[in-house]
Amino acid sequence: MSEMSVRSIAHGDLSDADLESLGCLFDDEYFSQHGEWDPDHPYGYAPHDVHVVAQRGRHVVAHVGWGRRSIAVGGTDVEVAGVGGVLVSHRARVAGVGRMLMEHAASTMRTAGGIEFGYLGCREAVAPFYEACGWHRVSAVEHFIGRDGAPAVQPPGPPILIQPVSRTLDAWPAGNIDLRGRAW
Repeated sequence: MSEMSVRSIAHGDLSDADLESLGCLFDDEYFSQHGEWDPDHPYGYAPHDVHVVAQRGRHVVAHVGWGRRSIAVGGTDVEVAGVGGVLVSHRARVAGVGRMLMEHAASTMRTAGGIEFGYLGCREAVAPFYEACGWHRVSAVEHFIGRDGAPAVQPPGPPILIQPVSRTLDAWPAGNIDLRGRAW
């Protein structure tokens, strides 16, 4: 099996080959539930500005995406990199691939400049993975545009995690969160 490489790609710089390989990765996992992957509207979530991918040869075997946005937290504007599309192919699930991509994604957030925190929502079952990667839980009411395009409100409960990028953890404001758009 060929060696794995990691790279980050701005969304607008994705080649046709990148798009095809990403489509295969996502469709292998989600096609039966959500249909074909669309890079500009992935399964009803917000698209990504940056794609961090692991490749074996020409094939993308793992992905983490993030998009920059100003959200409101307790009435304070916070510049975040909303993380989504975290996926490792079954054939690449070896120790450390997911963590390696999350670390690379955090590095791209830092070098992008102006991002205060990484932000993600997830299922409880995978929250321990993100916490092991340096993410921290916050509890708040979350307002967002749902996958169906309608405004939605999520009471505290499902994991919301943040990662300090250019600010410290204690700088995260208290209060309700308004994503001002779709989740990632």
